[in-house]
Amino acid sequence: MFSQILAISSINLKSVPERWASSLVIVIGLAGVVAVFVALLAMAQGFQATLKDTGRTDNAIILRGNSGAELNSGFGGDTATLIKQGPGIRKGADGKPLASGELIVITELFKKGEKVNGANVTLRGVEQPSFALRPQLKIVEGRSFKPGLREIIVGAGVTRQFDGVEVGQTLRMRGSEWKVVGKFEAGDANDSELWADAGSAQSAFNRGNGFSAVRVGLESPESLQTLKDALTSDPRLTVEVLQEQAYYSSQTKQFRGMIMGLAGVVTLIMGLGAIFAALNTMYAAVAARGKEIATLRAIGFGGGPVLVSVMIEALALAFAGGVLGALIAWAMFDNLSVSTLGQSFTQVVFAFKVDTGLVITGLVIALVIGFIGGLLPAIRAARLPVTTALRTA
Repeated sequence: MFSQILAISSINLKSVPERWASSLVIVIGLAGVVAVFVALLAMAQGFQATLKDTGRTDNAIILRGNSGAELNSGFGGDTATLIKQGPGIRKGADGKPLASGELIVITELFKKGEKVNGANVTLRGVEQPSFALRPQLKIVEGRSFKPGLREIIVGAGVTRQFDGVEVGQTLRMRGSEWKVVGKFEAGDANDSELWADAGSAQSAFNRGNGFSAVRVGLESPESLQTLKDALTSDPRLTVEVLQEQAYYSSQTKQFRGMIMGLAGVVTLIMGLGAIFAALNTMYAAVAARGKEIATLRAIGFGGGPVLVSVMIEALALAFAGGVLGALIAWAMFDNLSVSTLGQSFTQVVFAFKVDTGLVITGLVIALVIGFIGGLLPAIRAARLPVTTALRTA
């Protein structure tokens, strides 16, 4: 049986070039399905990776109770001072608690090539310990801002996506002017932000001495519970204490869920079209080789090898389409830098990530579609009576 399958499959595959036009219908259709599927999930995966990489297990972020995000949170300077004295916070190089009050302000910038509709971008006012809490953040051009001055440093992602943020330029935000004095890279969501001195931001944007959140370094990841218990039990405070990594990971759920749903719907619709195309193509291939199949059956080849050989052809074409689609997605989208609204309604700059897992998933989808599309024509070929096939061929 194996030798029969091998012989018939070899004949079928060698004849594919003679039917290249109809075969391309399957290949191109499935390439489109796989390319769209992989591209959508690469976007979701890139967004998730950017935010997940932002957090550390030995840092915590303290927000106002039930706020859920920095943009919705806020408390006064006295509250921030109490938080910074909490247990479990490690000491910085100066012997003081490694803790920083941070202020979130939404500003607007124009994307490159656009001059009409601006996009929301996060301006983060930070205290000096914020840099120690993010050791991955490095100044790659210019210098850091000076406390008390209206100077800002700009994330690498912002410089890729927006105009007017080069070192030396001046930005006008909410009636105040800020000079860009440096550019930094962190390799995570911080690259989507502008940073300034917290005191200068409070003054310029009329925030008094308030902060959006307090970020702290923990003595160890296990110290999170100690700090949480102490702060949440303090009657003077109404706060929620979150591990930094868990906080950023939670920001991806809504976006990833939306993209997964979209990918599912689009793949289903395109996949149905590809199945019908495969059915039509394989039925036509079986009909065109009806006499050939009948002759093979007449000289002793069984129906099983005929069925398997037709399926092998369908799966081979599906695999070719899947590989083509994956290559298209990789060439066009891998590491493509884009920005989209995050949960805080500000732009998050991230890059598409086309990895091996997504490619394999795309290939599996292509093979499943090819299997479904080739099954009925294969069964028809195997069951076709020899006399009927010879008479109608």
